[in-house]
Amino acid sequence: MSIFRRLPSDVRKGLATSRGERVLTFAEAADGYVVATDQALFLPDGTRVPWEQVEQAGWDDEGLRLTTSEGRRLSARVASPHRLPEAVRERVNSTIVVNKYVELPGRGGVRLVARRAPGADTFTWSFHFDEGLDPEDPGPARPGRAGARGPAKEHGRVKGGPDSSGPPSTHDPA
Repeated sequence: MSIFRRLPSDVRKGLATSRGERVLTFAEAADGYVVATDQALFLPDGTRVPWEQVEQAGWDDEGLRLTTSEGRRLSARVASPHRLPEAVRERVNSTIVVNKYVELPGRGGVRLVARRAPGADTFTWSFHFDEGLDPEDPGPARPGRAGARGPAKEHGRVKGGPDSSGPPSTHDPA
């Protein structure tokens, strides 16, 4: 077996990549290919998941399982992932600018996460409240916003951040 593997040209041509987007690695799946590029993960059905939208990703005996920031659960049956797990881990981690847990007075806490798309100069905040806290309750949201102000100022331009006029993202991955 050659150490150099090439993505079949028909698969490469079928990917809805952006201009300049590069294939990093791939693995054959039961129903096509899972392809990691420098900007996104492509699933066998053609679904494109930008790295900054991958909330959780993991591997088991069946293959890849991931959850997006919108709460979608996706999977692909991959028998031999080759270098795909390492690429997924590295690309997802590269989008995280801030990951900070803020204790709330007597109420648990909130994890503040700022993520940036590859090549972007702005980032988006998400607030992950501990179980039992209501993200719609302004009580926990206020200290969460206050806890995010320091990292937001430290890291520059923010979209959807603690000082924006709109409400924070409150995606609950559970």
